[in-house]
Amino acid sequence: MGVSNNITAVLNFVAMVSSIPIIASGIWLASKPDNECVANFRWPILIMGLLVFLVSLAGFVGAYWNKQGLLALYLFSMALLIAILLILLVFAFVVTRPDGTYDVPGRAYKEYRLDGFSSWLRNRITGSGSWNKIRPCLAASDICTKLTQNYITADQFFASHISPLQSGCCKPPTGCGYNYVSPILWTNPANPTADPDCYLWNNDQNQLCYNCNACKAGLLGNLRKEWRKANIILIVALVVLIWVYVIACSAFRNAQTEDLFNRYKQGWV
Repeated sequence: MGVSNNITAVLNFVAMVSSIPIIASGIWLASKPDNECVANFRWPILIMGLLVFLVSLAGFVGAYWNKQGLLALYLFSMALLIAILLILLVFAFVVTRPDGTYDVPGRAYKEYRLDGFSSWLRNRITGSGSWNKIRPCLAASDICTKLTQNYITADQFFASHISPLQSGCCKPPTGCGYNYVSPILWTNPANPTADPDCYLWNNDQNQLCYNCNACKAGLLGNLRKEWRKANIILIVALVVLIWVYVIACSAFRNAQTEDLFNRYKQGWV
């Protein structure tokens, strides 16, 4: 195995290692309760990580056993994957840039407005067809019941930093003026006309605020927060992959030159 192929093999091993954080990010996103209820958001990053690993493995095998055809396929496939990953990153940053967060006086947690998020995200989540599938999935989870295990008094709850999903789905909007009994039990709204969601709140554990716009906004807030974290890992992995790919291209050209030179020498011997 020539020096250039040695370099390419090492670089592809680095690429395989860099695919692990991508796969781990995909698994982390897929395991989140909100992503479990939004099927379309669960798998893209995990699939990308697996494809990067497989393509890098093909490049490693091609370099180690000097399979020029396999190396050429690796270079083409990796260029395609890098382009797709770059497009995915840019798209994810664009659609998660708007933030529907707003502060609530006297509360440590924040609340969320549906119209504060990108129209693309809203259309994928809040359409009647989509929400009719998402809502029962959220209601069947333990997202809200966990709050009753962690917070007892109103002061504890109001000082908490609950997730966007819990803020939107597990309690009524603060503006309604409901009185706190427990994190998922509220009574006697003082201002029920403050928000249409005030009339949708229900103390039934299977309903709560799952029909509220606040719940839809909370879900978008959760998705935005999680994808923003995953994007940081993807950026680092993408930089490594581009660096590996540029050097691998140079090593591939050098390997072809070495092979041509060796054939030329053999012809003269």
